[in-house]
Amino acid sequence: MARALVVLVSLLAFSNVLYAFSPTLIRDMAKVLMDNYCSPEKLAGMEEAIDAASSNTEILAIEDPTMLATVLTDGVKSTLRDPRVKVTYEPDYVPEVPPAIPDIPPEQLAAVVKGTVNVEVLEDNIAYLKIQHIIGEEMAQKIGPLLLEHVWSKVLPTSAMILDLRYAVTGEMSGIPYIVSYYTDAEPLIHIDSIYDRPSDSTTELWSMPTLLGTRYGTSKPLIILTSKNTIGVAEDVAYSLKNLKRATIVGEKTAGGSVKIDKIKVSDTDFYVSVPVAKSTNPITGKSWEVKGVKPDIEVNAEDAMDAAIAIIKLRAEIPTIVKAAASLVAENYAFESIGVDAAEKLEALANSGEYSMISSKKQLKEKLSADLAKLSGDSCLKITDNSPMMLPT
Repeated sequence: MARALVVLVSLLAFSNVLYAFSPTLIRDMAKVLMDNYCSPEKLAGMEEAIDAASSNTEILAIEDPTMLATVLTDGVKSTLRDPRVKVTYEPDYVPEVPPAIPDIPPEQLAAVVKGTVNVEVLEDNIAYLKIQHIIGEEMAQKIGPLLLEHVWSKVLPTSAMILDLRYAVTGEMSGIPYIVSYYTDAEPLIHIDSIYDRPSDSTTELWSMPTLLGTRYGTSKPLIILTSKNTIGVAEDVAYSLKNLKRATIVGEKTAGGSVKIDKIKVSDTDFYVSVPVAKSTNPITGKSWEVKGVKPDIEVNAEDAMDAAIAIIKLRAEIPTIVKAAASLVAENYAFESIGVDAAEKLEALANSGEYSMISSKKQLKEKLSADLAKLSGDSCLKITDNSPMMLPT
């Protein structure tokens, strides 16, 4: 209730526009938030607050509608602690209507694929896939064969992939399961995300797909996702989901912290609009969301350095089986207690084969894990990896 009163005061403090535009402008703006904002708990008591403060007649001298919109935006953002909410004055605004997919000729569909997806195969058989817009279910079904021909057939035979989302700023929610499913197994099905839609007061669960067009990339090949401070919206959801499924390593900058869906809603019959996050994501693994806060990378580097960092990680992971095997051999052949050494070596290799080392991202991390595993498997805290030699063996 207290927060709702502060929000209302922020709005009513500038109610001079009641005379310049509409006697109900501020009330109508508040109603847009009450009916559509994705976190209604932040607006508890708003209706009561409006009734209590509706007799406020304080008038300031703001006559410029654009200035008013800016001031209202600042007040609402600071009160809700949500930078995604924005009030604008746009007398010439015309809502964009996406073209009907069946009306798009095949050559234009191919242009869409080439314009939003860039694919290369780098040295060491590393796939590079750059996506700027995440298409939705309807478009995916329409251009599926083109995607297979121009994109997927090139990356499928590679041994590792870099998925570049640094420039992904638009996308459709229905495209999230498509992307995630290509990097997971067909069974068991995975609960990817739960999305609450405020206007309909309904929650939609997103699950991995049991069948896909073409072959899955699988779960064993390294997957690195590049992000930047400009990565926003649906792309953030894809990155956050694959990160928490422990399927991908995120390299780059913390993402923008946008929303799975923001609607620009007209305020009554005025030329004011409120951009409102109308849906929110809750990850089933963390119980939290990437929205507002953004997705924190596993390896934080400047966006322009993310590509080199990703390649270095992939090369390191390619060397890990050899490094682990060498460490296991040294222990088996040199440890003072032969039976313990042989047993620890066999178990260390088994750990590596089970995927325990698949998410290693640095030499430091590899050293720490090898040392911890060797100490645990042998029962000897002195058995560890050092900087100067592969192993430090007890004397």
